[in-house]
Amino acid sequence: MKRNWTKPIAVLFVLAAMLPFAACKKKPPTTTESARSASESPTSPGETRVSPPSNRTPQDVASDALPGSVEEMNRRGYLQDAFFDYNQADLRDDARTALAANATWLKGHATTQFLIEGHCDSRGTTEYNLALGDRRANAAREYLTSLGIDGSRIRTVSYGKERPFCNAESEECWQQNRRAHFLFTAK
Repeated sequence: MKRNWTKPIAVLFVLAAMLPFAACKKKPPTTTESARSASESPTSPGETRVSPPSNRTPQDVASDALPGSVEEMNRRGYLQDAFFDYNQADLRDDARTALAANATWLKGHATTQFLIEGHCDSRGTTEYNLALGDRRANAAREYLTSLGIDGSRIRTVSYGKERPFCNAESEECWQQNRRAHFLFTAK
């Protein structure tokens, strides 16, 4: 009995020909929830809607009555960003301090829900930075849950290097982009 190898070889050639196209497919930002409201997306390429880092600590605003809209809550800067070292997703001491202050505020406002955005500086590939941003957002999430914040209140998303806070090519600017940024999604 002779075995006909024509079909299996043809299938292998077709699969091999398709492989380069599958490898080049652009990946969207990773997210725990795929849908985001239009108010959270940038209005033009390169523009970001990220609020600047707040100088107010959550303790400074803990006695403030919450405003009526989520957008106003985000403008007021109730939560601090957590910053990271280059190419790292490990929490620094200052990031732990900021997250602990955030946890204190969040415990006093248990109905709020929020999104943690993972961001990176402009160095590295898009794919690598999306993965790093995801690790940063999840590191902040895990730390908050270890401090007693209910994980069901938290969503995470990675934007990698796609939504920078600062666009200059300098260490000072890159440091501002390496962050876990917080946005309220519901009161």
